[in-house]
Formats: sequence, C-alpha cells, structure tokens
Amino acid sequence: MKPITTESHEHDPPADAGWDYSPAPERTPVPIDESYGLFIDGSMRAPLSRKRFETINPATEDVLSSIADAGAKDVDAAVQAAKKAQGPWARLKASERAKYLYRIARRIQERSRELAVLETMDGGKPIKESRDVDLPLTAQHFFYHAGWADKLAYAFPGRTPKPIGVCGQIIPWNFPLMMAAWKLAPALACGNTCVLKPAETTSLTALKLAEILQEVDLPPGVVNIVTGAGATGAALAEHPDVRKVAFTGSTEVGKVLARSVAGTSKKLTLELGGKSPNIIFADAAIDQAVEGVVSSIWFNQGHVCCAGSRLFVEESVVDEVVDKLRHRMQSLRVGDPLDKNTDIGAINSAEQLKTIERYVDAGEHEGAIMHEFSGQALPDKGYWHRPCFFTGVQPSHVIAREEIFGPVLSVMTFRTPEEAISRANNTPYGLAAGVWTNTGSKVFEIARKLDAGVVWCNTYNTFDAASPFGGFKESGFGREGGRHGLQSYVKF
Repeated sequence: MKPITTESHEHDPPADAGWDYSPAPERTPVPIDESYGLFIDGSMRAPLSRKRFETINPATEDVLSSIADAGAKDVDAAVQAAKKAQGPWARLKASERAKYLYRIARRIQERSRELAVLETMDGGKPIKESRDVDLPLTAQHFFYHAGWADKLAYAFPGRTPKPIGVCGQIIPWNFPLMMAAWKLAPALACGNTCVLKPAETTSLTALKLAEILQEVDLPPGVVNIVTGAGATGAALAEHPDVRKVAFTGSTEVGKVLARSVAGTSKKLTLELGGKSPNIIFADAAIDQAVEGVVSSIWFNQGHVCCAGSRLFVEESVVDEVVDKLRHRMQSLRVGDPLDKNTDIGAINSAEQLKTIERYVDAGEHEGAIMHEFSGQALPDKGYWHRPCFFTGVQPSHVIAREEIFGPVLSVMTFRTPEEAISRANNTPYGLAAGVWTNTGSKVFEIARKLDAGVVWCNTYNTFDAASPFGGFKESGFGREGGRHGLQSYVKF
C-alpha cells in the first residue's frame, strides 16, 4: 500500500472542484391528514362557516392539507366551551393542573422529532432550528409553568392571585409551536382556559398539539384551537366573554387590537414588531460578534421579531467586520429546509417574499450598497430569498427604519458610545438589542441606556422560560415567560 503523506496530492480534486455537503434530509415520518377541522370542547369538528383554505409547504409549493376557516359562530362555540370549562379547571387542585402541564411537556418531548419536521414543512425554517431550538423551548415552557401552578402565592407575596377567565391567544407564523407554549402554559398554570388562533400559514403544529391534549386527557374545553385568518382573530379578540387577549404579531395589527379592547375590562398584552440593533465595539471578539450577527438575522431568515436587523459597528473596525460578514455569508447553505446541512430555508409565504423583495429594491434605490450571497443556485420551486446585507446605509433609509422580516441586514457605523446609544434608540421600536464588547463595565452602561425590553450581551437570541420577554414603545407591552409573565394571567 502506498503510504499517505501530507505532501501527497494524488487524490486531491481538481483546483476548480467545489466541495459540497451530501444531502441529509430528515426521514422522520409525519402523518398529515388531508383536512383538519377545529378543536373545540375536546374534539375536532367541521367548521360552521363551511369555509376552508390550503396550507402550503413554502419550500416546494405543495399543498400539505386543507384547514378549516373559522367564522364568528365557530369562534363563539370555542369561547363558550372555554367558558364552561373555566370553573371546573380553576377549582381543580393546583398540583393536579400541574400534572397536566407536565404530561403535555413530556408528550411534546416524545413526539419532538415529528413536530419539528412538521414545523419545518409548514413554515420553511431549517430543520436544525425546529429540532434544536423550537421544540426544546416548547417543552421547557410547559415544564417551567407546571412548576408555578401550585406556587402562585409565592409569585405574588401578600396577594391572592385568581384566574381571570377565558383567554384569547393569537400567535404568529415564525415560531408557531413555541409561541403556542408561551401563551398556553402560563394561562393554564394560573387556572384559565384558552382559545388559541394560530397563523393561517402555519396551523399544522397547533392542530398536532390538539392531538397531544387529547392524549393526556386534558378536560374538554380547557384549550380550544380555531384556525383562520384576520377575521377569525378579530372575532376572538372582540368576543365579549374573552377576558384576556394575548397577541404576538405586527405592530399594525397590535394597534387595531388595542383600539378594539379600549374601554372594556379585558386585559391585553402585545408582543409586536422590532428593528433591533446589534452594537459591535472595537474591543469585542470580532469573530464571536460576527457569528452572533449571522445567527440573529440569517440563520432564522430574519423571521424573528427581535432579529438584529440593524448592525452598528465602531468605525475603526467596520472594514474588518464587513469582510468577515461577507466571507461568512458566502459559506451559508441555502436549500431544502429538511436537510440538516441547511442554514437558510424558505420564506414562509409568497406574500412575505414580495415584501422582502420590495424592501431590498428600496434599499438599492435609496443608494445603499447591497452585498448578496452568491453561493449555490436557489431551488426552482418554493419561496426563496438570498441572504444579503447593505452598507452605506443612512438612518433615513427605509431599510434602516422599517421591519423587513427577512434575511436583510443594514450595517451602519458610530464613533463614540454615546452615538451608538443615540442611533440604536432612534426607532419607534424597542424589543431587543445586542451589545458586543470585552469590557464588562461598558456592557452594563450601554445596556442600561438602550430602549429595549431585552438586551443580550456577547450573545443573541438566547431564550429561557424563566426569563421574561417583551418590548417597549411600538414593540408592545407586557411580558411573557418568568414570574413577570404570570401577572397578566391573574387578578387580585
């Protein structure tokens, strides 16, 4: 046998050959029914509206299933079922309520691979994000709030917390199952019943969750799931028997909901849009910071409300950061979301793709310089957008002001910490921010002055069920997660 040495190049590929990853698509079987009804009072039922819509795999444009489109009568049936179940559920011993939450969490863990695949097929996000982020956090929220169910007196010392009643909960398409957990778990732990409305483009995992609720024998009516678009959500939020509305979504819809509950006794929490800043100082670990920026805007296609879509870099290191960003962007893998090698999957819908394209065109028209991914060709079918970032961006540019919800990053510079704070806060939003520096005192000084509900230091998009999340200004109000998140689901 000829010995192999470090100098031997006999088996090296030609100089122009490119190395690629072998396909590794997820093979976990996921049964999907041809059609789904509404989950009301513990069972699936056909919609009274007799209307339906199709849910699409954004990576292939294939129809996955036909989904019920709930009308006002359907929403009323769900609310009445929740209202009927409210008394018995609230009177149930708190430790028994906790057992149901524990069972849900464990069953989610047991079916996590199936749920992750379904989340990716229905929403377009890479399987490694669904599998390694969404599903563990979904189970974690149920586990965490199960622990609070019989300890609410300790959460609110000196007061006697009571459930508020039927909760209407409306969730977005970017984290469908995780957002359902964020809403359902604290409400159930506090003794409330719920009517959940998932986004119309990503309803399947919520309907699979309905199967899990049946498997753990959750009492009928405690959780009801109605599917549909904006009219369904409006009917739920405006229903007179709904005592609390929780919404995660766009600022525009949040404003409509705020007006609809004004003058009523309903509680309202809103987690809305963002234009979150990432601030890189010259003394930061640049490679670590660049990787944090990449994970905050490109690994999730920018489909996170707290995505760090505005990057502020200290002027002395901007060339280095831009070079590393460009190099890192070219190494990303775009393609089949079910392939574990994929970094960037499909855009959720054709409508959202058009929105992203409109903003990218506006950025170029206003004079910013676009740096675009030039790797492998995008698939022929599906909704895809290449990751990109802009330099030469001015604060007045539309890409620096408005939420894009896509893999688009705006890079700007600053010279002093005061300028960084001023420019980061120059937005109507206030959801999240990131600070990158190796100086501990600077971290705390900058974080204290940023108008953001969450500030990550030398990391980004790190979530925990015990940590409250929410925004200021046009990013909404109220908190989800942690002890603070319990407060909006109780009365005293």
